[in-house]
Amino acid sequence: MAGPQPVAISVSAPQQAVLERLLRQHTCPQALALRVRIVLAAATGIRNEPLADRLTCAPTTVRKWRARWAEAESRLAAAEADPAALATTVATTLADAPRPGTPDTFTAEQIVQIVNLACTSPRASGRPIDAWTPRELAAEAERQGIVTSISPTTVGRFLGRGRSSAASESLLAQRQGQGG
Repeated sequence: MAGPQPVAISVSAPQQAVLERLLRQHTCPQALALRVRIVLAAATGIRNEPLADRLTCAPTTVRKWRARWAEAESRLAAAEADPAALATTVATTLADAPRPGTPDTFTAEQIVQIVNLACTSPRASGRPIDAWTPRELAAEAERQGIVTSISPTTVGRFLGRGRSSAASESLLAQRQGQGG
């Protein structure tokens, strides 16, 4: 076959055991299962294009995971002494790369604290209002130090609703006004 030789990779017996154990798990995500199959087959020396055809994926996918495994071979070999460390290293090697873009602005804990605040009476926080609005919640979350800064729109998104052009008062205010 024409073209460059694929990157040669090897899979030791302990590594193969970890990979096969991943494949046998009923909860193994399909993307991970494909990556495991690519590594196991690539270690036998099969070329990228036939392997991609056999696994019904793109040759670039095969090249990517073959290269990732080759890049990690020294770390994988070093982790073989400890089965737990080997399993972690295999999982890290076959995991998705970090996504581009900015990281999340708010932690899950901050979001839960804001939702919890929305479930309390505004009067308990010393607010002279009967019902929370996203603007009041944003201001109170900042005052309490839950977040350094947050917009009313973001607070509304955390509460599971967008800003309705028809509604002039918040969903929370409507529910509280109905005794809910």
